[in-house]
Amino acid sequence: MSNAKEVTDASFGTDVLASSKPVIVDFWAEWCGPCRKLGPILDEISVEYSEKVDVVKVNVDDNPAIAAQYGITSIPAVYLFQDGEVKGTVIGARPKQFFEKEFADVLS
Repeated sequence: MSNAKEVTDASFGTDVLASSKPVIVDFWAEWCGPCRKLGPILDEISVEYSEKVDVVKVNVDDNPAIAAQYGITSIPAVYLFQDGEVKGTVIGARPKQFFEKEFADVLS
């Protein structure tokens, strides 16, 4: 079971855009193998850096409006939001160290 909170089209504004903490958003789908591989890595980050960042998941099949709004065409797509804006993106499954380096501004 994932530690990351499931976010929907309806809750995205509150859970992500209005968050006082930076938010890592995992755009994924049930049928996506690389997405399933990435889940545990993002869970580790959510636990290890819980004081600094929230990690949430958006199922693109169940929430097409938010996926379309951000132009998600490839998954997994991991976006870093801060103060309601996209501050970083990673497309594809990557090792934990890659995310720690890519999002170092908010994780360190």
